[in-house]
Amino acid sequence: RELLPPWLVIVAGLTGIVLLCVSTKDVPNVLGFFQYGIVLDAGPSRTILFIYQWTTTKANKTGVIRECSSCPVQGPGVSSYSDAPQRVGKSLEPCLNWAQKEIPAEQHSKTPLYLGATTSMRQLNLTHPTLSDGLLAALTVALKSSPFDFKGAQILSSPDEEAFSWVAVNYVLENFFKYDWRGQLVPSGKGMAGVLSVGGTSTQLTSKVEEENQAPKEGVRLQLYGQTHNVYTRHCPCHSTDQLRSRLLSMLIQ
Repeated sequence: RELLPPWLVIVAGLTGIVLLCVSTKDVPNVLGFFQYGIVLDAGPSRTILFIYQWTTTKANKTGVIRECSSCPVQGPGVSSYSDAPQRVGKSLEPCLNWAQKEIPAEQHSKTPLYLGATTSMRQLNLTHPTLSDGLLAALTVALKSSPFDFKGAQILSSPDEEAFSWVAVNYVLENFFKYDWRGQLVPSGKGMAGVLSVGGTSTQLTSKVEEENQAPKEGVRLQLYGQTHNVYTRHCPCHSTDQLRSRLLSMLIQ
């Protein structure tokens, strides 16, 4: 398969969290209104708030959603506030206030709100678990004080993070389902794309294991659109942007 353009992965956001965690039962449908969900993607360098919306339309018991807007949080990633956790909640306030204007007021209490922290918080949790616990506690206090239905703030494991990326990319590519000529949802009939995520310290390749009996124990099992997907991530620690830069500098020096 050809490489995906960077904008495709960026637009996807953490769509996977909404697809896997939010069902239409979470938010009772209000006649004539969309239902909404909010995900805060707390990455290493910054946090982005994504707003998703959907109706009661489902494809084989799974919701059909779309990202409608986003708000980059000013300042560094949440792990940078480890020495002053009381400030991390303040950093989220502008985007939370913005979200209150974007989502109808009558939907605020019915809108689920999630925060998923990734690489830097995983590293902080390994080296200084007390500091990471303090940050999560401060985030929980700040998000609970919002008018939205706070569902939790957690540090995503590496397999879960890569599985969410795999779901998001294949969702955007319409590999799970498509609309036929009548406008009805039908299986796409296409295969699933693998996702190659190149980071600063390692590269991850996430793909679906076709044979269930060959699924590795450390893989993630997903139930989406009436199908079961066993997703496995292979980590390549020596293939990263940092390693590539080091090799390039070595060649230039030679």
